[in-house]
Parts: sequence; structure tokens; C-alpha cells
Amino acid sequence: MNKFTFIDLFAGIGGFHVAAKENGGHCLFACEIDAIAREVYEANYGIKPHGDITKIKPSNIPKHDMLCAGFPCQPFSIIGNRLGFDDMRGTLFFEIASIVQEKKPPMLVLENVKQLASHDKKRTITRILKSLNDIGYKTYWKILNALDYGLPQKRERTIIVGFLNHNTEFAWPKKTTDCKPLSKVLENNVDEKYYASKAIREKRRALHKSRYKLAIWHENKGGNVSSHPFSCALRAGASYNYLLVNGERRLTPREMLRLQGFPDTFKIVCSDSQTRKQAGNAVPVSMIKRVIKEVINAASKTERRKRQDKQRALSIGRIPGEHDLRDESLACI
Repeated sequence: MNKFTFIDLFAGIGGFHVAAKENGGHCLFACEIDAIAREVYEANYGIKPHGDITKIKPSNIPKHDMLCAGFPCQPFSIIGNRLGFDDMRGTLFFEIASIVQEKKPPMLVLENVKQLASHDKKRTITRILKSLNDIGYKTYWKILNALDYGLPQKRERTIIVGFLNHNTEFAWPKKTTDCKPLSKVLENNVDEKYYASKAIREKRRALHKSRYKLAIWHENKGGNVSSHPFSCALRAGASYNYLLVNGERRLTPREMLRLQGFPDTFKIVCSDSQTRKQAGNAVPVSMIKRVIKEVINAASKTERRKRQDKQRALSIGRIPGEHDLRDESLACI
């Protein structure tokens, strides 16, 4: 399966798009409710996403091989209100389910925050999986960390994959030790506007001393400061100085996109604050790329086995048939 088609739901700025395209995917449809993110998506991929998914009829969506969706995480995140399906945004999963029910794509790849897996004593993810199982899908889920797939960002996400063919055996991508260093992510000669105030820099230095020459300092909600040779998870709604390079400056838009695995060819066509929001909402491209690769591999193996079994069945079926014809012809003489 060198080529496949996909749709990109809750598309943001196209993390799934990049990951799928690099695996041979061709996007047939995208939707994203944020108007500025739609502009960024169109500027980079030449596709204008549709808007509100609740206004789209599943019957109007083209038939596709893979459905990709990073559906809204706020209802399940520790950052949100933890209302789950009682939160209206939580019901947006069922927009996905209705499209899956209508189109029955052979493959699904869904992404959400880590907390989805434990939310409401696991009842939330159980309900999601049951919905997909009832439609006819064999599902797998796991919490993956972008840090294990080449990106210098600790970003844990719940990933769900599904297959319409229940004979499909799926294996999660193996972790890699080849992680891009911060030196390959951070820019040189950064504009002064990205530097925190002198008071904030001094406060951070008073609270923490890093053992790393190059690090990203992280201040949590409790005011505790830590530093690592990688970034903590980018967040769309975090405080302005949530992450500081060496305790001094904020990340630039390009650096945030790099931390999420977007290539430098990705066009930045909006403000710094919007890019910060978009990067914080994006999926880690390198991690999702590895997942999609394994999904395609699993589906391809299943199709090959299916064809081989069919050929064997036909071959076995022909030989007795030929003998039967010969026997009948002999009987007639």
C-alpha cells in the first residue's frame, strides 16, 4: 500500500497531514473550526479546510482509506474542567463516529491527551472504543511520548488506531534513541522581543540552577522550576513565560514548530501568538508519522495474506475441477 487517501478532521495546522503525506497519503478532505488555522492550512497544503464539523453531512465526505483526527482534548485534559462527555466539546467524538459509520474507512488514527486514557476511571476511553467496536472496528490504544520518537519534547498522547478488517495484527512503533538535540531546534540571533524581563530572569535564576549547558526551563503551576535538555509539552493556553530557553527567553514560532516535528518549509503566515497557540494544539508529526507507517504496514500485510489465501483457494478449487472433467469425459467413452 504505497499510496492511500485520507481525511483530516479537527485538522489544526496539519500535523496529521504532514505525517500521512510523508507515508504516501493523499488528502481528500479537511475540516477545522478555527479560521486562522484554516488559512495556515491552505497556505501550506493548498487545501481549504471546511469549518464546523457539526455542519457537515457525513454523506458529503469523500470515500477514503484512512480517517485521521486529533479531536478536541479540552474535555479530557487536566487543563480543562474534566467534564468529558458532559462537556459539549466532548460530544464531537460522535461526529467522528457518524462519519466512520457512514464511510467505513479501512483505517483510523485518532489522537488525544494522555488523560483521556484514565478519565472518569477509564469509562471515557471505554465508551469511545465500544463505539468504534460496535461500528465494526478492531481497535488498539496506547499512550505514546514524542520524546521516544525523535523529538526533544516530552509530550504524552493517547493514540487510538482501528481496522475494519479484524484479521489485522498491529504492532506499535518501536522507540528510537536517536532524538534530535535542542541545538538542532533552537535558533541563533533571536530577537530581543522573545527575552523575558530582567525581573523574571533573575527570579528564575534564584529558584533554579541548571546542570545543562543548553536547556529549556519549565515552571509548573505551583511555581517550581526545573530544566531539561528537552522541552516539556507545548501548551496552547500556557502562561507566556511557561517555557524559557536557559531561563532567559521564550521559544520562537519556528522553534515551537520544530519541537512538534514540522519541517522548516512550513510557512508561518500569522502572528506569533497564533502560531504559539497552533503549535500547542498540534500533534507531534514525527510520532504520528511512525504510527501511520505501522498502520499502513499492518493493513498491507493483511491485504497480502487475503490475496494469497484467495489465490490458494482458487488454485485448490481448479485442480479437482479439472480431474472431475476428465473423469466425466472418460465415463462417456
